[in-house]
Formats: sequence, structure tokens, C-alpha cells
Amino acid sequence: MVPLTYTKEPGAGWARAATYSIGFVALLWLIEFVDVLLGNSLDDEGVRPRDDEGLIGILFAPLLHAGWDHLIANSLPLLVLGFLVFFSGIGRALAATAVIWVVGGLGTWLIAPEHTVHIGASGIVFGWLTYLIVRGVFARNEGQIALGALVLVLYGGALWGVLPGQPGVSWQGHLFGAVGGVLAAWWLAPNRQQHAPV
Repeated sequence: MVPLTYTKEPGAGWARAATYSIGFVALLWLIEFVDVLLGNSLDDEGVRPRDDEGLIGILFAPLLHAGWDHLIANSLPLLVLGFLVFFSGIGRALAATAVIWVVGGLGTWLIAPEHTVHIGASGIVFGWLTYLIVRGVFARNEGQIALGALVLVLYGGALWGVLPGQPGVSWQGHLFGAVGGVLAAWWLAPNRQQHAPV
């Protein structure tokens, strides 16, 4: 067996990381504007648990929000956490986001109550949060561990959102987004990829 060669990805730089995080949030605002013009009809395209047609919602749910208040609540964490994720490299950030997106949506589809619709980018927020907190541990990188500790101090209280509690809030999306973040950090750890068999 030949070991998989891993080339360290250079950081994205401040401007590029900011462009990606701001661009993503701007896209969400544009989609919400279109949704309002369409009478909020897009909100029905979220994750619908155990409904075969609801599986397509895994692709769309993080892009949709239940009104401006919902979107505003997600925007600042997306900007801050997104910047930190993208700053370490665009390719790695996109791969981590894809894992979080799919795991968050699929987990919600599997365990959330039937006859409900789950939308919002908070699963991405929780995924980016846990990704930043634990990636330094998997990568054995002191700088990333320190950043993860800072993120935990600043945003760690939000992790209570993975528990059932507030009506109308998809704790399932939060929980599985967070799980996706941990899985992405493990999967993308440079030391794991360096020793992975082909």
C-alpha cells in the first residue's frame, strides 16, 4: 500500500476569507429577498423528515430562513466563524462545509419529527463552531488549539442549542451540524491524511 501524499494548503488570506464568508451571507440575504417576493413559498423546500421528497431539502435547507429575524440571528455567527474557517484554506473550508451540510441535513431527516420542515443555516453555524473547536486537537496544531479555545470561550454557550428545548427550533439540525463539524475536523486532519492507505 502506498501512503496518500498530502500537500499542506496555504491559508486563504484575510481578503479572500472575508470575500467567501461575506459572499455566502450575501447569498442567503438574496435568497430570503426572493423568498419574500414569492410569498415565502421557498420555505417548504427544507428538510422534511422521513419523506422521500423531503430528502432534496438537505441541499436547500441551509439556504432558507423563516423570515428576516431568523436570517439576522444567523448572519453574524456565519460571518465570524465562516471567516475563521475560510482563512485556513478555501478547499479545506469547502470540504468541511460539505460534510457539515450533508451530515446535518441527513441526521435531521432521520430523527426529527415527521410532518415538520427544517430550514436555516444554524446547522452550518454549529458545524463550523465544533470544527474550529476540535480541528487543532486532530491536527495536533497548537495555534489551532488556541484558536479553538478562544472560539469555545466566545461561542461555546451556543452549544446548549443541540439539546431539545425551545419550541420551533430545530435542535436536530444543530446537533447533527455539530456532529458534522467534528467529523470534518477528523477527516481533514493533515496527520490522518498523511498516513491514510490508498
